Amino acid sequence: MDKILIIDFGSQYTQLIARKVRELNVYCEIHPFNHFPEPDESVKGVILSGSPFSVRDENAPDIDFSKIKMGKLPVLGICYGAQLITQKRGGLVDKSKYREYGRAELIITDETSHIFKGISQNSQVWMSHADTIITSAQGAKVISKTNNIDVAAFKIENEETYGLQFHPEVFHSTEGQKILKNFAIDICGIKPNWTPASFVESTIENLKKQLGNDKVVLGLSGGVDSTVAAMLLHKAIGSNLYCIFVNTGLLRKNEYEQVLDSYQGMGLNVKGVDASEEFLTKLDGVEEPEKKRKIIGSTFIDVFEREAKQIKDVKWLGQGTIYPDVIESVSVNGPSVTIKSHHNVGGLPEKMNLKVVESLRLLFKDEVRRVGKELNIPAEILNRHPFPGPGLAIRIIGPITKERVKLLQEADDIFISALKEFNLYDEVWQAATVLLPIKSVGVMGDERTYENVVALRAVNSTDGMTADWSRLPYDFLVEVSNRIINRVKGINRVVYDISSKPPATIEWE
Repeated sequence: MDKILIIDFGSQYTQLIARKVRELNVYCEIHPFNHFPEPDESVKGVILSGSPFSVRDENAPDIDFSKIKMGKLPVLGICYGAQLITQKRGGLVDKSKYREYGRAELIITDETSHIFKGISQNSQVWMSHADTIITSAQGAKVISKTNNIDVAAFKIENEETYGLQFHPEVFHSTEGQKILKNFAIDICGIKPNWTPASFVESTIENLKKQLGNDKVVLGLSGGVDSTVAAMLLHKAIGSNLYCIFVNTGLLRKNEYEQVLDSYQGMGLNVKGVDASEEFLTKLDGVEEPEKKRKIIGSTFIDVFEREAKQIKDVKWLGQGTIYPDVIESVSVNGPSVTIKSHHNVGGLPEKMNLKVVESLRLLFKDEVRRVGKELNIPAEILNRHPFPGPGLAIRIIGPITKERVKLLQEADDIFISALKEFNLYDEVWQAATVLLPIKSVGVMGDERTYENVVALRAVNSTDGMTADWSRLPYDFLVEVSNRIINRVKGINRVVYDISSKPPATIEWE
């Protein structure tokens, strides 16, 4: 498959570059600057990302340009990448007189340049740099500037090597996607055939070759990733896929039964395991968040292993690992680090002597949903809000008890059901109800009450890395508050969380 290689120098925008390239139906891969493969015949171009470093720093990230075949392959340097090209090709990069951060107007000085094909004069771009290109690299021709800097973009003559001082991948660069399209499709010559349909077809064929007649066991969660991974495996190996759906007792109200029904309606070979008593007994009275996670993780492994061992001759463990998890498993600043524990099933592969198959490891979250749609997975699963691996345990601040779990499930069900009733569910990225470790004085009828407080949380985000609180209508919040207080005995106060990430996190624990 033809692709673009993205060299990551640690920029906060690197994943966004990849997502924008893939939106063009062009496949690309991210690799850290200190651990990337030399381009083979499938690589048709290279993008050098930005970085929090300055090229003038003593320990600034660096690469050997010959290893990316610069001069033979098209190369696009973005911000730090452009400055690195400049410095290594004999130009001068120095500290900016004024740090440029924010919107700027692009003045194109060479309208014949392929990278700016169809780009408007004075197009808005996003700058974020403390250094400036003072003297251009040898053989570089300046092809654009702004009112503040003389070199906003350049091209190395007789090469398809380009440098952009601005970030075309961010939303505020209004024609940035066109620039990336010009590079990926026109300059690199890649056909835009990386589509959900092509991914499904090629992945199923590869899984058939990889697995043959082997059996695979996979833990389902009810979420998007594990469901899409299961359907791809199901299409490839049919009844040789054994799915296990564990009820931890920390799911939403009635979720275990509802999700199990939906899976069986999809033709999946699923075994439901109600281990709620086992989980809740071990969690009884536990307050510390990390301790909750460890108990849930170890108990899940025990339950999953117990069930999986009942299936004879299993050779593979299926996992819903997605591309951001793969990227995060290799650090830009050093050796490999472990993938987040909630994205895999602990040490089960080694413990049970299983090989791992990850059918989604090339996809971003939004791509997983598009593939799921191609597989005709029901919308109620594909559009489901993200739900934490530890479940409601980390939305109960303070000790876990069966009574507190039940209280939260009832309040949460009212909130989520109301979002769907008022057509707001798909307007927010994630919604949650949090049970606080305090009680509040209230008056109900003629009696004084001293009962629990819940916080409602709704955020808008694209990937969970940053998030802003959702501006839900006041009338809606009033209605939800009234329903919770009137219907859930033991709650007499409802508050709404208006914190954004950063500085707050989406979950409370």
